[in-house]
Amino acid sequence: MSTPDLPLTLGELLRQARAGLPHPREANLLVAHALGLSAVDLYAHPERAVNAAEAQRVNALVVRRGAGEPVAHLLGTREFYGLELRVTPDVLIPRPETELLVDLALARIEPGARAQVLDLGTGSGAIAVAIAQARPEVHVVAVDRSEAALSVARGNAEHHHLDNLSFVQGTWFEPLTGQSFNIVVSNPPYVASADPHLKRGDVRFEPLTALAAGPEGLDDLRAIISEAPKHMNKGGWLLLEHGADQQAAVLELLASEGFSECLGHNDLAGLPRAVSARRP
Repeated sequence: MSTPDLPLTLGELLRQARAGLPHPREANLLVAHALGLSAVDLYAHPERAVNAAEAQRVNALVVRRGAGEPVAHLLGTREFYGLELRVTPDVLIPRPETELLVDLALARIEPGARAQVLDLGTGSGAIAVAIAQARPEVHVVAVDRSEAALSVARGNAEHHHLDNLSFVQGTWFEPLTGQSFNIVVSNPPYVASADPHLKRGDVRFEPLTALAAGPEGLDDLRAIISEAPKHMNKGGWLLLEHGADQQAAVLELLASEGFSECLGHNDLAGLPRAVSARRP
């Protein structure tokens, strides 16, 4: 006598998802997202029955992740500096190492100060939103050449109920004639255009214009550094992210434009990741 098929349980579905992906944490995130569960719910009731529609949603996400789509795109969000941000294929996915730029900016803004901050190439608005949330008295101007990216950034500012940001479409300083700032911060494209990493992993699904910057990866950094002094208040700070092998070149560019107090900073992995410099 045959026994009827037992219903699929949450615990079994989670095991199946983990078997289809190299990282268990990704499976956990996708299953919780597909079923609308919290992390606690995911483990509290492994015996919970899962219906066919729920299993299908999970399997579809696992297949897409297996094909390389970033987890952030599948979830539609990514955490950055303790904030949940919406992300889409129109923007660069915020990385943990970029939180260093926020730290550097906040260290240069006294609580309560009414500074003017500029975020160039804002993308999802990660840096701008994090600074605006931590320093509500400042005004942050966020610039991006992509209107689609600005739409994402505006949505993230609204999601966190921030009203101390404004968004401007344009390339770097081009739309900011006559404006100057206490702090200019940017995570610009800095990957060499022929770098093979552009054809691997998550970056295959991100905007190439947010990643690649000429044969050395320095084209956009060079453009920002050369124009920045015209848009900075005296004593203002320029804060830039760069590739792990570019710090010496970026510091040289800053010195050539007359910046002072040029310093390199390492990320949490110990890699050279950012520079800070002061307009004389």
